[in-house]
Amino acid sequence: MNTKFLRTVIACACLMPLAVKAQTTATRTPFKAVSLFDGTADYRTFSIGVNGGALAPVSPTGGSNDFTKWKADFGYGAYVKWQILHSLALRADYLGGKLSANNDNNLGNGSRPQSPYSEFETKLKYTASLSAVATVLNINWLHRENFVGLYLSAGAGLAGYSPRITPVGGAAQDYKTGGGNINELVIPVGAGVKFKLTDLLNLDLGYTTYFTDGDNLDGYNKPPQKDKFSYGYAGLEFVFGAPGKKQLQFTNPAVVLYDELQAQKMANDQMQARLNNALASNDSLAASVARLTADEDGDGVSNFFDKCPGTPAGAKVDGSGCPLPVPEPPKVIEKVTVTEEDNRIVREAVKNLEFATGKSDIKPHSYETLNRVADLLVKRGFSLKLAGHTDNVGRPDKNMILSKERAESVKAYLVARGANPSRIEATGYGQTQPIASNKTAQGRQTNRRVEFTIY
Repeated sequence: MNTKFLRTVIACACLMPLAVKAQTTATRTPFKAVSLFDGTADYRTFSIGVNGGALAPVSPTGGSNDFTKWKADFGYGAYVKWQILHSLALRADYLGGKLSANNDNNLGNGSRPQSPYSEFETKLKYTASLSAVATVLNINWLHRENFVGLYLSAGAGLAGYSPRITPVGGAAQDYKTGGGNINELVIPVGAGVKFKLTDLLNLDLGYTTYFTDGDNLDGYNKPPQKDKFSYGYAGLEFVFGAPGKKQLQFTNPAVVLYDELQAQKMANDQMQARLNNALASNDSLAASVARLTADEDGDGVSNFFDKCPGTPAGAKVDGSGCPLPVPEPPKVIEKVTVTEEDNRIVREAVKNLEFATGKSDIKPHSYETLNRVADLLVKRGFSLKLAGHTDNVGRPDKNMILSKERAESVKAYLVARGANPSRIEATGYGQTQPIASNKTAQGRQTNRRVEFTIY
């Protein structure tokens, strides 16, 4: 080992702490101070949503309207939302669809309803409303980011619709002369649950009840109750914002602020600790370099690492300063020649080899010829390949296992007689390589075999 290489290693070892320090300083993400009044610039706050679901002239707070059997019809909606705070947003909604019901059901006392109308159908042309949406519970509220949020909503808006009413025994007719729209104030009150799928997409499940400021929705003005309808929906919310920003509605500002303050404190503590360590290590650096570079026997390995001091000059040493072993000359491998006599012994063993029916147990009368093969392997150093085969009687997978087991059984016997197990290869081929027809008993007997190949 030359001294130039040693000096290079020592210099790298001495400079490594400074390099690590410089790299850590260069790659650390700069700390950003955060306060409660930083605003929403670092978050996604604008989104639009589309949904579809069931519209019905019924409300959980007040039952159905003026008909006994309400129907669920398809409704569709969309909204634009602006997230003001993590727990408060403004949402502008649009809703359209159809509402219908009839008097097919009896009253609670079993009597028929006393109504001049049998059914109604109202086309809800639009419902435009502005609501405040409050997130009342975020799952995992102790974490920076949540993935599920429960919310409540309430607001006000305007609904435009045109009912058609069917008198008992008569034909359907427009509730308002000329079939024009009826425009009324509506108060939507709802609740829902939102799942964050990605930073750009949410799943929105909700239910909203619309209270109308009138009794015209079903075309049957029957005071004092006012009409209402409900909308249960499922939809997708698409969130907009710059790449890398998180959704404000799924962010916990208290946890974010706490984490940032903890990160700043940790960074300050780590910087002070690194400064103290650097000052302490500089005092011992010079002494360490001198100790590392001393090499009394001149073998290129310093005294500090030299486990074999006093090595003769010019001797080749390893990294511990000890002389390298002198390699032995390569061994000449004697070529193995297989004679005809060797092949005869093997053929005789193959001819006399028999197993118990359906098993891998070798019959005793096969031992004598197998013993000669074992002696041949031991004395001549041959390698042996055993290939087990079966006929096609039985399941192919079972035959494959049986052929492998029989080849392994022969190998185990030869190893027990002193043969080297690493020079014997046992393989099973099942019924895949017949050498005779399996349509005759003689052919099947021929195919049930273990082939020996010496080399």
